[in-house]
Amino acid sequence: MAKRSTLRRVVAGTTVLGAATLAYASLVERNLFTLRRYDVPVLASDAEPLRILHLSDLHLTPGQHRKQRWVAELAATDPDLVIVTGDNMAHVDAVPAVLAAYGPLFDRPGAFVFGSNDYRGPVFKNPFGYFRADREYTQGVALPTEELRDALTGAGWVDLNNARTTIKAGGRTVELVGVDDPHVGRDDYPAVAGPADPTADLRIALTHSPEPPVVNAMTADGFDLVLAGHTHGGQVCVPFVGALVTNCGLDRRMAKGLHRWPGSDALLHVSAGLGTHPTAPVRFACPPEASVLTLIPR
Repeated sequence: MAKRSTLRRVVAGTTVLGAATLAYASLVERNLFTLRRYDVPVLASDAEPLRILHLSDLHLTPGQHRKQRWVAELAATDPDLVIVTGDNMAHVDAVPAVLAAYGPLFDRPGAFVFGSNDYRGPVFKNPFGYFRADREYTQGVALPTEELRDALTGAGWVDLNNARTTIKAGGRTVELVGVDDPHVGRDDYPAVAGPADPTADLRIALTHSPEPPVVNAMTADGFDLVLAGHTHGGQVCVPFVGALVTNCGLDRRMAKGLHRWPGSDALLHVSAGLGTHPTAPVRFACPPEASVLTLIPR
């Protein structure tokens, strides 16, 4: 009888702990919007700092007003350049919400690439499926991609989906290249590949999913900094261990944050993003984030 009583207490305690953890992950941490700050040594030795606001993976729905307000208030960080690396929407009526979030930033130079969830809406997925390398991508309802694209470009931001250009930001010449989402095979880096401009003050590459072949090609071309999202930082992490999955070919140790790309002098910054898939609205040991990257001399 004593053993049965002990077992019942263990089961009950485990159940309570699991329920409390789930409640924290779904009700608290996924709304703990966090601003990360990094110093990124990629500029010439005599250059003044340049500030980039990196946003990714908002997965916005019309009712997420708190997230919209938090992003809008990031205009106070006074960025020289705004970079968005995709997965803005999670609902067919999300475009006004996205524009409400980004609106105060439209007076700054900006550039964007899309993720798969800027094309197709969310569908229910078994979360354990993310551990399978051969997991098949399932598509939901079509989203208003072109409406969002027209709104962002109409505000003056540069569409870098399989595109390349040079802009002015913070008084500097910045060469930009980007690809559409490699996670669903929309990327075409060969169409925009080529050595980075050595006369530019800075060379930045964008991709939603940081697939190693794409990042390898960008860094081999001489781009100083690659910006990506997609991983959600693992979304549900194990304390002192980190991400268990990245949902792409990226090493789990690089699931979020700033890292030197192996075999190169380039840096990769992966944003853990600000949202979640609507059918899995939880985060644990990985709060939602945006990043201010202060570019400084090498």
